[in-house]
Amino acid sequence: MSVTAQMVKELRERTGAGVMDAKRALEAADGDMERAAALLREQGLARAERKAGRATLQGVVEAYVHGGGRIGVLIEVNCETDFVARTPEFRDLAHDLAMQVAATAPRYVSVEEVPEQELLSGASAAGSKEQFLEQVVLLAQPFIKDPSRTIEDVVKEAIARFGENIRVRRFSRFELGVDS
Repeated sequence: MSVTAQMVKELRERTGAGVMDAKRALEAADGDMERAAALLREQGLARAERKAGRATLQGVVEAYVHGGGRIGVLIEVNCETDFVARTPEFRDLAHDLAMQVAATAPRYVSVEEVPEQELLSGASAAGSKEQFLEQVVLLAQPFIKDPSRTIEDVVKEAIARFGENIRVRRFSRFELGVDS
């Protein structure tokens, strides 16, 4: 099947992929838009895994206040360069992550931060280890804007889109009348 410029444009708008990546994916998928998008997603996740060890010394601290000033969040999201950190798309990512923290009140960024004793006691109280981790670990939570993806998936997709390693370093959530 012949891949048209319109097809490439449509796939790029859906996925944020580059022109040549979109064209190659459409050719590999014989013009099937869904298969091409899935191929790009797989390629992006593989790229994200390769970038995981790279230093993230730039980024933003995003502030989000919700509920008429009753809940506030500060979150630090890091990337490799200030060029990426200044883009509206990166700031949108940081804003979405801050909203996630405000809405779900996680206690840890990653699974590795959860103390072993808390993991054992929390898992038995929540019913399973996975359910407990979804409650307390930001990266394990379903994304509030699209529950079919986890926050870790959202960050990995951003890594693939920006071509840089990205990580959530830390956050702090404040709620009136609630002690931490």
